[in-house]
Amino acid sequence: MIRRAILLAACLCAAQPGFAAPVPVPADKIAYVGEWLGKDMRLNIKQDGQVEYKRKQPGKDLSLSVDLQGFNGDNFDVGVSLIRSTFVVSKPPHREGGKWKMTVDGVELTRSE
Repeated sequence: MIRRAILLAACLCAAQPGFAAPVPVPADKIAYVGEWLGKDMRLNIKQDGQVEYKRKQPGKDLSLSVDLQGFNGDNFDVGVSLIRSTFVVSKPPHREGGKWKMTVDGVELTRSE
C-alpha cells in the first residue's frame, strides 16, 4: 500500500504529460474489463487501458486514476510516466455462482453487471 501512496504522490506532482500512453486491455484479458467491487475496494478497468482504483484502510483513503502498462501473467502493472505499481491477482476473473469474481491484492472482488 505504501507503494501505491507513493504512486499517488507522483501522479499529483507530475505536471508534465506522461511518457507512456495507456495500453489497451488485450483480447485474452478482456474478462478483466469492468467495475470490480470488494470490501473497502473499487477497481474499474476500462478497455482503453484507463484504470481507476479506490481503497479505504484504517487512517487512509487512496484514490488513483492511472494507465494500464501491461500484464505479467495474471498480474497487471499500472502507472504514470516512469512510475509503476503491480496489482497482484491471486485468482483471475472467473465465474462463481453466476457472478464474475477475482482476487486482487488479497481482496475478493465481484464485477458489477
